[in-house]
Amino acid sequence: MSAFQQFQHQMADLPVPVLLLTGITVIIGFFTGKLAKLAKLPSLIGFMLIGVLFGPSLLNLLSEELQHSLGFITEICLGFVALSIGLELKFSTLKQQGIGMLVIILMESFLAFAVVTLLVWAVTGSLPMALIFGSIAPASAPAGTVAIIQEYKAKGPLTKALYTVVGFDDGLGIIIFGFASAFAKSILMKNAGLETDGGLMLFLEPLKEVGLSLLVGFSLAMLFKLLTLKIKSARDTFILTFAFVIAGCGLSSWLHLSLILTNMIIGMTIVNSSAPQRVNRIGSKTEEIMPLMFVLFFVLAGSNLHIAALPSLGLVGLVYILGRTSGLMGGAWLGATIGRVNNNIRKYLGMGILSQAGVAIGLALIVKHEFSGISEEAAAIGANVITVVTATCIFFEIIGPITTRIALKKSGEIPAK
Repeated sequence: MSAFQQFQHQMADLPVPVLLLTGITVIIGFFTGKLAKLAKLPSLIGFMLIGVLFGPSLLNLLSEELQHSLGFITEICLGFVALSIGLELKFSTLKQQGIGMLVIILMESFLAFAVVTLLVWAVTGSLPMALIFGSIAPASAPAGTVAIIQEYKAKGPLTKALYTVVGFDDGLGIIIFGFASAFAKSILMKNAGLETDGGLMLFLEPLKEVGLSLLVGFSLAMLFKLLTLKIKSARDTFILTFAFVIAGCGLSSWLHLSLILTNMIIGMTIVNSSAPQRVNRIGSKTEEIMPLMFVLFFVLAGSNLHIAALPSLGLVGLVYILGRTSGLMGGAWLGATIGRVNNNIRKYLGMGILSQAGVAIGLALIVKHEFSGISEEAAAIGANVITVVTATCIFFEIIGPITTRIALKKSGEIPAK
């Protein structure tokens, strides 16, 4: 054991109280974020660097066990990110964006799926593996995009388009993954000489997840409206908002639904069915708490990035990065061209949707779990997918926010100081 590894174990064995460690992490992360801004980088890059430093890759203060126990913080942060997206999705705005936005969402998701599938199939010769990598490619990490928009107070057509795309492509990504993984599983079971059930339930599962997420989100929003009907205080309204976001996260976890879709629909229902004064009360208080949420979220996200996974990236990883990047950016450009949307959206939208993290790793974990008992071939695919996706997420979590900032700056939607 090296001296550095001994130091890691010693640090991990120190009985540092969880709350104390969390507080220290937020303080250091906050100031590191300020340093990142001085270097012309988004603050969240600084937050993630502290996470990497404190995580298993280096000091191991935020060990995997501790990360698991603090997982609820990540869920709450994502819940508020999703709520923020929903509060921006007014039907009037969606109507102004027109059919072009739907075309963009379909094109960027399906082109990313198609390009990655074809490239991985060409490199590996394995159609099931190619389908799995292709189906994970459309999954995005809305937290990175929303954090950049809010940090730089971006406003304009591109900003509105980014909110729409990162909100709705989560649902489409779940559906694509559900169908593709069911088909891949069927091929692997046939190769192993096992009987398949026709895959009907496997194909229905993603539709059920999306449908129930929409239903739960809408129901919670209606209950929220009823309970806040007579409340005028912005503080009291926010207390209930916080409670309903937590409830949305809890129900999503319990029922295995999309946390992002559920909370996005809460926000979307509220903004389209409430008086502007009430929406402003919710939005203003939510904006005040989001900077703290971003510090917590991205520090914990950074602690989950295992630098040791990078050397195992390999040819498949490089192909995945190139295929996903070209598929998303090319699909966004093509969809915007077909849909005849704003020129800034056509030129820069693809740069703002590259972030990828938790959702993709979650899908990879599902593959690893469900494929492990089918055959040796399936188990090998599951192990390969989780390794490569974890490694590529490090790249996309660092480059995604940077390209989002560049896109918003080039489009002129970041206000001049």
